[in-house]
Amino acid sequence: MELPTGSTTDQAPADPAATDDVLATQPVGYWCGLTQTAVTRHLRDAMAEIDVTQPQYWVLNRVNGGLTAPSREETIAQLTHLADGPHEIARVVDQLLHREWLRIDDGQRLHLTDAGEAARARLRELATEVRAVVHRGISDEEYVAALKVLRKMVANVGGDGTSGHPF
Repeated sequence: MELPTGSTTDQAPADPAATDDVLATQPVGYWCGLTQTAVTRHLRDAMAEIDVTQPQYWVLNRVNGGLTAPSREETIAQLTHLADGPHEIARVVDQLLHREWLRIDDGQRLHLTDAGEAARARLRELATEVRAVVHRGISDEEYVAALKVLRKMVANVGGDGTSGHPF
């Protein structure tokens, strides 16, 4: 495999203590993975304090977010790629029905109850608070630049980033 024209930077082993002068040699996969793990852990810990999970938040948002109410099957199909396993979203739907945060209408469509909408709104506030912690000291311009770089890297290796499955 040839290096792209003008590219002379070697790949170094991942080093969490790498200094700024060698950051260009660090593997992006390592740093993206470390970021995902740390941010997800922080968010899930914050949600656990109010007895909610991140997948529950995904389901509440999905049920709330469309022009038409989704069915159980549609919700599961749309969110499973984010989950830790193929059955997690189905379990979450059951949990939310049991909590009475969701209800199913006669057409087998899911809807938020008043309690579900209150939980979704509280979780949105919490997610905003967590985002503020994660973004502390990072301007919107820096954040956008970082995401543009990551988006370009995905495209460089043939991904489109639209499906939740980059390849």
